[in-house]
Amino acid sequence: MGKNTSSTERRERIRAHVEEKLRPLTLPNFLTLLRMAIVPFFVLAVFAHEFTLAVWIFVISGFTDVLDGWIARTFDLESRIGALLDPLADKILLTAAYISLAVPHGQAVVIPLWLAILTLFRDFVIMLMAFVFYMFEGIKSFPPTWAGKLTTVMQVTTVSLVLLANVVEISMPVLQVCFYLSFILVIVSSFSYIYRSSRAIEAERQARLEEGEEDLEIDQYIRRRR
Repeated sequence: MGKNTSSTERRERIRAHVEEKLRPLTLPNFLTLLRMAIVPFFVLAVFAHEFTLAVWIFVISGFTDVLDGWIARTFDLESRIGALLDPLADKILLTAAYISLAVPHGQAVVIPLWLAILTLFRDFVIMLMAFVFYMFEGIKSFPPTWAGKLTTVMQVTTVSLVLLANVVEISMPVLQVCFYLSFILVIVSSFSYIYRSSRAIEAERQARLEEGEEDLEIDQYIRRRR
């Protein structure tokens, strides 16, 4: 009886290990990878001036973004790799959209070059800072700020309006308001991220200091007991 129980427990451990290894192959992660895979087709559609097709690809990408998050939360399919891939997929699509729509190639409406450069530079600096903090400060969590979330919303809005403006007529004042709102949010979110990062570094260093003091107290107590 004991042998059978041990064998069953061993099989359960193997099954759990295999399931954990296969966790990246979940449906939400597949949808995220699909969202990455359609980015080249979006860029090709823009440069071919097939803006109606580009709009549909952008809409499908947004739909899969919402869908994979809902599936992951509803069916408990969240994974660490999914948490990394999802924002990466969003960033790849938005970066490709900003570049392809900012480069003039005969389209009616473009994203201003100054806005595209500022936005992409901000994203590059944030990714570089996140890498440095992870490597040298041990900070592994980078939750978005409210300003960062609003900036992402405005980035999506900007791309959507510019795409639509190349399909149907949209008044230039509406586009200008969108561009300048994006500009303001890029600046605000940059300062917000710097502030949040400085607080995170301070908290991490304080935690290490307290841990070191606690270890010292334990060592001193052990010495006294001897």
